[in-house]
Amino acid sequence: MPRYALRIEYDGRPFAGWQRQAEHPSVQGALEAAVARISPGAGAVFGAGRTDAGVHAAGQVAHLDLPRAWDPFRLSEALNWHLKPDPVAVTGAVEVPEAFHARFDAVERRYRFRLVARRAPLTEDRGFAWRVNHPLDLEAMRAAAAHLVGRHDFTTFRSSICQAPSPVRTLDAVGIEELDYPAGREIRFHLRARSFLHNQVRSIVGTLERVGTGAWPPGRVAEALAARDRSACGPVCPPDGLSLIEVRYPAPLFERP
Repeated sequence: MPRYALRIEYDGRPFAGWQRQAEHPSVQGALEAAVARISPGAGAVFGAGRTDAGVHAAGQVAHLDLPRAWDPFRLSEALNWHLKPDPVAVTGAVEVPEAFHARFDAVERRYRFRLVARRAPLTEDRGFAWRVNHPLDLEAMRAAAAHLVGRHDFTTFRSSICQAPSPVRTLDAVGIEELDYPAGREIRFHLRARSFLHNQVRSIVGTLERVGTGAWPPGRVAEALAARDRSACGPVCPPDGLSLIEVRYPAPLFERP
C-alpha cells in the first residue's frame, strides 16, 4: 500500500486535542473520517505530535497508507473537500517510503506561543493568543529561559499525567521576540526540540511570564528546574497561543511554510 505524508493546519479550539477519542471530537478523528470517504478501508492516520485540547497547528505532519495510489495534489484537494466544515486543512501531501513514520522519524519540532500584553480584551486574536493585562520584562525572561536550554531532567515542567518514560529532553532553543500590537505589545516564544513532554511548552511559558512580571527572579527558574518537582513549576498557561509550527525530518518533505 502506498504511504503518504500530509502537512496539516488546524484551529484547535473545537477539538479535544489531536488524538482520536471515543466521545470527543479530535483532529485525528476528523482526518480519518475524511480519509474514509475517499478511500474506504484505509488505515489510521498517524501524527507527529499529540497536541492538547485548544492547541493549534500550522505544520503538523501525519502519515497514512491508502489501498491505491493517488496523485498527491488530488489527495490533498479531496481531503480538504471532505474535511469541511471542520477547521482543518491539508496544506501539503507527498508520497513517502513505506518505512517512513511521521512521529518516530522526526528530528525536530518547532512550537510558537503568542502572548499579548495589553489592558483591552482580545477580539480578532481571541483563542489564538494569551492576553495578560500587564507589561513584561523581556530581558528578564530571556535570562530565565537560558537556564532551560540544553539537556535536562524536565520533571518540573511536565504534566503529572505525562506518559513519557523519561523526563529527560534536550531543549535546543527558546527565542523570545517582541512585536507591535494594537494598544499593547505581542510577545512570541519560539521553542525547538526533537521532542517535548506533555504540557512542557505551556509550563515553560507560564513560568517565564512570572519572571516577566517581576514575581520571580530569573534565577528561580534554574532552581525550579533543579528541583525536579512539579510543585516548583510556575502556572501552566492556557493553550490559546500555542501552535505546532513545523516538524522537520532528515530530508525535507515539503516546501518550507
